[in-house]
Amino acid sequence: MAQNEKSTILDVAEEAGVSVATVSRIINSNYPINEISKRVHNIIERLHYEPSVRKFETTIGIVVPSFYNIFFAEVIHGIEDYVNYDSRSLILNRSQGSAQHEKSCIIDLMERNVSGIIVISPNMSGIDEEFYKKVAQQMPLVFINGYHQISGAYYVMNNEAKGTLEALKYLFELNHKKILFIRGINSDSYEIKESTYKNFMQEKGIDANNYIVNIGEGNSTDTMDITTDILVDILPETDATAIFCCNDLMGVGAINACQKLGKRIPEDISIMGYDNIFLSRIVEPKLTTMDQNMFQLGYNAATILFMGNTTIGRSRHITLDNVLIERNSTGYNHN
Repeated sequence: MAQNEKSTILDVAEEAGVSVATVSRIINSNYPINEISKRVHNIIERLHYEPSVRKFETTIGIVVPSFYNIFFAEVIHGIEDYVNYDSRSLILNRSQGSAQHEKSCIIDLMERNVSGIIVISPNMSGIDEEFYKKVAQQMPLVFINGYHQISGAYYVMNNEAKGTLEALKYLFELNHKKILFIRGINSDSYEIKESTYKNFMQEKGIDANNYIVNIGEGNSTDTMDITTDILVDILPETDATAIFCCNDLMGVGAINACQKLGKRIPEDISIMGYDNIFLSRIVEPKLTTMDQNMFQLGYNAATILFMGNTTIGRSRHITLDNVLIERNSTGYNHN
């Protein structure tokens, strides 16, 4: 542990050679007074650990990048639908897309003695792999759409590479050769989509680097407006006939930009989103997109989490396929 870094319940458990649950029970005076409890109390004192005495053994902890992207809300709906059958509750922590914030959220949830943790769209850039390995050995840990392999963690994910490829092939079959690619920061999902996009464009003999646009934060209240502002400047200068957006918030921003510029959709330009959030069905024109199985992602994550209570430390993966949802924002390119 770095100097001046605050000790956590995970540090105490590791040094004592016991589980986080045992440390929590000792802190909450729900453990017999014996050599183990005395050792834990000594370590707590030596590490200057300041416990938060709260009991949430029937609660599931969820870490989410943002509350503003409807994608996350629909994933949480799937989790909630499952846990309602088991009379459990949820605690939500927002990581703000920051890897360090994400760790802090997880530590906070562990100190609340939750029975398991689900991390939605984790930020795996510069990940502290040892930290997550320790967490996975202590309690069930599920990553939704996380692609960095952590020993002992569980994974529920979409095959986003396959979904992106299907979307690009669909646009290409509509005679769109020049496809603008819109992405954000701090997400494995964007990296996977961009890698798939570059490989696809390279196979078609097109320099993808001329068509990649990074709008910054992709899950904030400003995502749509930022996407709109950037594309209002870019679209008059590009020869792209279609826009592929890494999520539907960006897709709606692209629709707004085209409407500001007087571009007809899909006659002048086609727009493709990704997620199939509720918003994609109510904008005009309705947004063609890839359905990310949001409810099923959450439901499967909760399922695997409860199974994990008896198989802590053993990895398991569930992978879902995305489905193309064709609406009014895409059409054949006659140019």
